[in-house]
Formats: sequence, structure tokens, C-alpha cells
Amino acid sequence: MRPLRGEWGRTASRGPARWRASAREAANRLEDMPDSAANPDTYSFLGPSGTFTEAALAQVPEAAGKPWRAVNNVGEALADVVSGRSVAAMIAIENSVDGGVSATQDALASVPDLRIIGEYLVPVNFVLVAPRGVTLDSVTVVSAQPVAYAQCHTWLETNLPQHGHLPASSNVAAAESLFESGHADAAIAPPGIDKRLDVDVLAENIGDNPNAMTRFVLVSRTTALPARTGADKTSLIVELPEDRSGALLDMLEQFSTRGVNLSLIESRPIGDALGRYRFIIDADGHILDERVADALLGLRRFSPNVIFLGSYPRADKQPIEFFARYDDEVFIEARAWLDSLLAGEEPA
Repeated sequence: MRPLRGEWGRTASRGPARWRASAREAANRLEDMPDSAANPDTYSFLGPSGTFTEAALAQVPEAAGKPWRAVNNVGEALADVVSGRSVAAMIAIENSVDGGVSATQDALASVPDLRIIGEYLVPVNFVLVAPRGVTLDSVTVVSAQPVAYAQCHTWLETNLPQHGHLPASSNVAAAESLFESGHADAAIAPPGIDKRLDVDVLAENIGDNPNAMTRFVLVSRTTALPARTGADKTSLIVELPEDRSGALLDMLEQFSTRGVNLSLIESRPIGDALGRYRFIIDADGHILDERVADALLGLRRFSPNVIFLGSYPRADKQPIEFFARYDDEVFIEARAWLDSLLAGEEPA
């Protein structure tokens, strides 16, 4: 099987610089718009209507009844937030099958002054659709959003072993492209797409994992922290100070010695030199938790660049478990003990 590479495939390979440019260019365009074009109540999401991203945005109570703006990619969504055109943007950040969404991770590392203020989970499954009259045995090229394509790989290899892949910007856009370009015979799309487009469903439940889930985050420019709930997550991007043996272990010890569990750690190339990486980290807990705050202080002393992306409630609402020796009171008491020594007092 040889994937077909179109313009989308080429631009997608440009890495972090592409997302910086996309956000910057979109922001510049917005500066030329009249003030009436901006709406501080607008929420941006990867469109068009019917995507899993829109389903995630539908879970946000504050977005109900507000204007929603469909965008073409992560860079445009974040540009909306940076420019003030939107109050927040919903973007996919992780999938239970395919791992972290690299485009989102690179964008968050490149666009400053952003905060994650919430996360949302959407079950994911797919159907294969085609224009009416097309049969499964006649399909040679499949249009699909790359993450969706990866999640249907086993089914495709089994049922369409000789097919080619034409990337699309979203699952809905893949189905819409069947009537626009004529380059693909079928598309991977979300269930129910046949109610919006004049297509036949050639196969259902084609995802390799029936329990697949995509995690979305709501990104804003606010600096106000969501309240601590006891079931929270803190997201960070951390660079190692140098490429040497044990450097990664030193970074991880900032968390382990304070009893902070990591639910995600992935590396992404920084892009300035071969072998240079940043780490995308999700830590259990809130920055207002003493153990998490102390870990961040350790990271700040250790790393040349720590990006705090936010502390926010976990979508699954599962309380964070940790050993009693890492409770807030233990850190507070230890600090009080040190203060008494510095003050020349006898410790209690």
C-alpha cells in the first residue's frame, strides 16, 4: 500500500513552524477585520459541522447558546483565541489508540500565553462511505483524516489491501471531498454522516478498537485557574537542560520524589537541531496541590524552559490517589519547620 501525498500531506510535515505561521497569519488577517467581526463569546472548533470536535464542544455548558466557529486546523483555532476572535477553542490532544496528537502538541509549544481550562472525552468509531452506486470492491483510494485512518488500519488492510490514502483535514471533510475533488472513491467518516450527505454506508464499526476514545481540551487565554476539585490534571511542556545520560531520569525525579503520578509523557522534536526534544506531560493533581506546586518549582530550577499549560478538572472525575506522606499538610509543616529555623526559633 502506498499512501497518496497531496498538498495536505506536504504541509502537514512542516512541524512546529507550520503551526506558528498558521496562527500568526490568521491573527494578522484578523487585525484587518472590523471590530464587529470579533465576538468574545465565540467558540472555535475543527469543522465542518458533525465532527467529533464539535461533539466535544457540545459538552461545555458555557458554550451552549453561544456562536460556534468552524475552522480548518489547529493553527487557525489557536489564532482565533490569540487574536480575541474566540473566547476559547476545542482541539483534540490525545487518542486512546494513536496516542498524542502531534499537531496539537507542537502548536501548544509554539503559541504563547495559552491555557487549557477543561478536558472532554468523546467515544470514537467510524463508517466507510461512498457516493451512491460505488461498491466496496471498486474502492481504490480512501480519503481520511490521518488519525482516523490510523485507527482503522487493520480493517482497511483486511478489506482493502491495495487501497491508497488521501489525507483530509477532518472526518467530515473527508466525506465532503468525495463530491469535490473526485480523487477518492470512499471516505472514513463519523456515524450518521449519511443523514447529512448523499452517501451510502459501505461498512460500519470499522475502527480497530471498539473502546477508542479521543481526549479534547478547551484552550483559552485566561490566566484564571479552574477551581481545585481533587480530581484534577496539570499539563506541562518541559525541555531537558542538556543531552546527557540521566537527564530524563532527573526530570522524572522532580515528580516521583513528591509523589506526583504522570498520566502522560511523550517526546516531540524541538526542531532547532537533531536529537533535541521537549516532553509533553500530564501530571495528576492541581497546581494548588502542595506536592504539584513543589514539583513545578523543582522543574523550574532544572529545566531551561517549562511551559505551564494549565490545571483543570479531569474528564473522568476520578479522584487523585497518593500516599499520605505527600499530603498538603506535610509540605506546609515542613515549610513551617524551616521558617522557624531561619527565624532562630526552636522548632515545635
